[in-house]
Order: sequence, then structure tokens, then C-alpha cells
Amino acid sequence: TGKHTALIDLKGVIGVESKAGADKMIQALNAAFKDKHTQGVILRINSPGGSPVQSGYINDEIRRLRAKYPDVPLHAVVQDLCASGGYYVACAAQRVYANPGTITGSIGVIMPFMSVKDLVEKIGVKGMTVKSGAFKDLGSPMRDMTPQERELLQGVVDNVHLQFVNAVAAGRNLNREDVLRIADGRIFTGEQARELG
Repeated sequence: TGKHTALIDLKGVIGVESKAGADKMIQALNAAFKDKHTQGVILRINSPGGSPVQSGYINDEIRRLRAKYPDVPLHAVVQDLCASGGYYVACAAQRVYANPGTITGSIGVIMPFMSVKDLVEKIGVKGMTVKSGAFKDLGSPMRDMTPQERELLQGVVDNVHLQFVNAVAAGRNLNREDVLRIADGRIFTGEQARELG
């Protein structure tokens, strides 16, 4: 009922149905900022990342709330792990506090696929697909990916990656080219990340 610092925990994988999903995080952020007694907000993060869409929603909402409530600072305090989507969220904070040993970074996007074509052929199983367009079975594990499919998927991954890079550059007040040099999926310790800005 009195002046306080709001504490919001973002723990685990960031996904639609997770405790760290955008709906839950945005609801908590709004409640914290709307409370007239809130003097500041700490977003405590321990996450390996997850959905770039969910992470982007949270990043956008943090930036919106910071602009709407300029007198209420929001700081990210990251624990053991703040990588990928976790860092996507953290970079929207005014400041990011990390232990020197915190694992962070992993600024990148991944879209994994698996092919079981050779295995199913070995046991005598044959996959068949009826589709309405050339790319409708994109990523099917029953066959090898074509060069055109790989190019299309790479374009999608590159586009989402650039959205992440832009968020980091804006959030940490860095030049986009400088972020691109380190945004290849590598991880950093908190100490290394601080040296890189």
C-alpha cells in the first residue's frame, strides 16, 4: 500500500503457454507500472529464451510502458541464464545487471529440422504427400530439403534475426553494425557482455 519497487519474475522458456509467455508478462508489467505507489520495476530474468514473437511482444511492451511512465525506471536483473529471447526482453530495460558468470547473449534465431528419409526407406516405409503448393510441405522429415526451400527458410530466419538485432541496437544504444558482428548466436559471460556494451 506504500511506495515500493515492483518485482516481476520471468523464469523458464518464453512461449505462448508458458509462465514466461507474453500475455502473463505484459499483464504483470502493466499492473506494476499502473500502480501509483510503484517507484521502479525490477524484471528478474532466468531464461534460455524461446519464441522470438513472444519475446518481441514483451520487448515492445516494456518500451511502450517506459515511454508512457518515464519517471518509473525498469531494470533487468539477470540470474544464471539470460540468453536468446531472454536477452531480447532484457535489452529493453534501462539497465541490465548481471553476475560476471551469467550466461547471456545468443543473439540469433534457429529453426531446426530433421530428416528421417533414410531411416524410413531402410525399414520399407514410404511417405506420400498431397499438397496445394510447392512449399506447403516445407520442412517435411520424409524427404530432403530442396535448395529453394532452404533459401526461403533462410530468408525467414534472417528477417527475424534482424528484428532481434535492431531491438538490441536500440535498447543498448549501439550501432547496428556493431551488434551484427557479435549477433551470430554465440554466448557470453556477464563480464564479456559488459565489455561489449
